[in-house]
Amino acid sequence: MTDTTSEAEQKLLDELYAEFEEVGLIPLWTQVENLMPMSPRPAAIPHLWRWAQLLPMARRSGELVPVGRGGERRAMALSNPGLPGLPYATPTLWTAIQYLGPHETAPSHRHSQGAFRFVLEGEGVWTNVDGDAVAMRRGDLLLTPSWAFHEHQNVGEEPMAWLDGLDIPLVSQLDAGFFEFGPDELSTAATPRRSRAERLWAHPGLRPISQPDRPNSPLAAYRWEHTDAALNAQLELENEDAPGVIEPGHAGIRFSNPTTGKDALVTMRTEMRRLRAGTQTAPVRSVGSAVWQVFEGEAIAHVGEKVFEIAKGDLFVVPSWCEVSLTARTQTDLFRFSDEPVYEALGLARTSRGEHK
Repeated sequence: MTDTTSEAEQKLLDELYAEFEEVGLIPLWTQVENLMPMSPRPAAIPHLWRWAQLLPMARRSGELVPVGRGGERRAMALSNPGLPGLPYATPTLWTAIQYLGPHETAPSHRHSQGAFRFVLEGEGVWTNVDGDAVAMRRGDLLLTPSWAFHEHQNVGEEPMAWLDGLDIPLVSQLDAGFFEFGPDELSTAATPRRSRAERLWAHPGLRPISQPDRPNSPLAAYRWEHTDAALNAQLELENEDAPGVIEPGHAGIRFSNPTTGKDALVTMRTEMRRLRAGTQTAPVRSVGSAVWQVFEGEAIAHVGEKVFEIAKGDLFVVPSWCEVSLTARTQTDLFRFSDEPVYEALGLARTSRGEHK
């Protein structure tokens, strides 16, 4: 082919691409590597947020920012540096520190996005879910399923902060979000020790015959005493015939829907892990992203090429297909939530487990 012919062909090709752009076409042959990479290329990056920095800023926000209609919640979202300008921990997960002062009330609303709250420390707040008052205490996981009205009231003399997790980015990408304000007044000022949902559903292995299956768990609270006992039992039975641990020294439980046995929330997996002091977990990578929070203890987290020294309250993010392993300096408890149920439902889940480094 002569230079003249080559230039002529290039001119024709340029003209063709100009026509493509004019009518809204992009040729696949110029985009294959971007559209179908050999493995996931997450925009989110491994990142660590330290509780020792987050809590003082939450307290300052409590002094300066009122809670009420308009802002709705005094919540500070974790923003991944790989997603600049977005209040997202990962492309599918939103998480924040919410702070409520003494005798403050966060007004009622509901939304398409599913949500949970995990309590690192403290008590005195009740979250009312569709009028059912649920106490929030250390180590508890509280659920707010999609389209449930919810509000918070702090009846104590001390402020309280907790972790919020929602599927906001996922629902946004799907253009499926709806939001509705509830009444300005509290639906209930009650502060019962046990919620109605717990009285009905919190009986191990038992469910009301009259109740149908539900996509999200009807159990509003998963209490720390039950989580702690389950993790202890796994480690105590580790050397017997049916140990139940994930790997030596590594226990884990998943919060499940008592009507189906599946995840407590349809779009987010919630789990608790316990590592004996000195335990090193095998490196694992999974399709889908996760956020971890240290509930108690000290450890080292290897996330991709980054190494994080982690302690109580610290949060770190693991992007999709990014290898993660943990080494416990002391006995360490960690709360983890992820978007894995979505990938499993779509047939896109994949996990690779390596050897100890």
